Amino acid sequence: MLDAIRWDTDLIRRYDLAGPRYTSYPTAVQFDGQVGTFDLFHALRDSRKALRPLSLYVHVPFCANICYYCACNKVITKDRGRAQPYLQRLEQEIQLIACHLDPAQKVEQLHFGGGTPTFLSHDELRQLMAQLRKSFNLLDDNSGDYGIEIDPREADWSTMGLLRELGFNRVSIGLQDLDPAVQRAVNRLQSLEETRAVIDAARTLQFRSINIDLIYGLPRQTPENFARTVDEVINLQPDRLSVFNYAHLPERFMPQRRINSDELPTPAQKLEMLQGTIEQLTQAGYRYIGMDHFALPDDELAIAQEESTLQRNFQGYTTHGHCDLIGLGVSAISQIGDLYCQNSSDLNQYQNTLASAQLATNRGLLCNADDRLRRAVIQQLICNFSLEFAEIEQAFNIDFQGYFGELWPQLQGMGEDGLIELDNERITVLPAGRLLVRSVCMVFDAYLEQQNRQRFSRVI
Repeated sequence: MLDAIRWDTDLIRRYDLAGPRYTSYPTAVQFDGQVGTFDLFHALRDSRKALRPLSLYVHVPFCANICYYCACNKVITKDRGRAQPYLQRLEQEIQLIACHLDPAQKVEQLHFGGGTPTFLSHDELRQLMAQLRKSFNLLDDNSGDYGIEIDPREADWSTMGLLRELGFNRVSIGLQDLDPAVQRAVNRLQSLEETRAVIDAARTLQFRSINIDLIYGLPRQTPENFARTVDEVINLQPDRLSVFNYAHLPERFMPQRRINSDELPTPAQKLEMLQGTIEQLTQAGYRYIGMDHFALPDDELAIAQEESTLQRNFQGYTTHGHCDLIGLGVSAISQIGDLYCQNSSDLNQYQNTLASAQLATNRGLLCNADDRLRRAVIQQLICNFSLEFAEIEQAFNIDFQGYFGELWPQLQGMGEDGLIELDNERITVLPAGRLLVRSVCMVFDAYLEQQNRQRFSRVI
């Protein structure tokens, strides 16, 4: 059974290392300034010639209030007027990108992230969606995966009605924790009633899927009060759940400096929270998809994993990894064929560059043959918990054990520890290793030893 997990505290303590989340390989840490707009135009041309389907990501960076734990690219402001000049440049970027693509390329997936996308007014959301529909081939039959991140404090029934009218059929709701003491410690006061109202609206309006985000490891959390939050969330019956490990990196993310580190739970308490959460969700019928994600058995992600078609990209687990991903907005990342590229993460620089009719691409990476091979290996492991050597050998014309011979002792050690099962034909991640699949993927990461691992969160 794919969702089976075996909790092994000793194994977790030995393999709970800092490392990437592998929403891409190579990871964004490897991006450099040698990639620019010429490379992007070249990749878009190839996408157009191949008529590849598209996935669009739109970044809305504004938030009215700061959450101390947040590591996202955001702008905290009460001034709603700041959105309009940003939208002008965003629409300009949409037009500059779209003219290099073919109208026949269907947008199978659309996602608005942030920040808080519903920071925008209803008129601004209408305006932005109208520009996207004018420039890209968005589907009108509700068959696409069109999602948006929701802060229940910034949405009501009328907002949800508007989003459904505009074509959104999936919502991802930030919740994090329901305990008032925890909420005060991270400056995110959000009642269960506010959250339930948004979910009730989404169900009434026939949104296809509801995801809820939780975070464990926040200040003032205990295994007992987090378990109560998880119970309340189970009662809300979301289709998917993301349960993230809070990574306290105040030297990198300024808002986290407002968190009192003395109030953070101990590593042992965090492990207890995760173990308890897995038990609660499993008993409630959720399947462990991998990398902090859970889904009901009839959810598309769970079905895709059963059928070995699950994929992973910058939007996390997906069934649309075959699409070219176009990132729009400040800090947004695109993945088009073998090209990764990212817009400037500075709002003023992003807006000023587009004001001069230039795209804001300022860093990226073009995959080489080794990158493509390792990317395929990591994708198989992280999505399906297994890897058939013959498939990789046929796709890349290599001898697997010969190519990765120097890694074999490390893999054999993981096999002896019970993390994986290793033979001459395949790697299978065992139930005790599924929570630690990032550690298995890290073995195949050619860049990891060159990097400062403090840039990454720990596996657990």
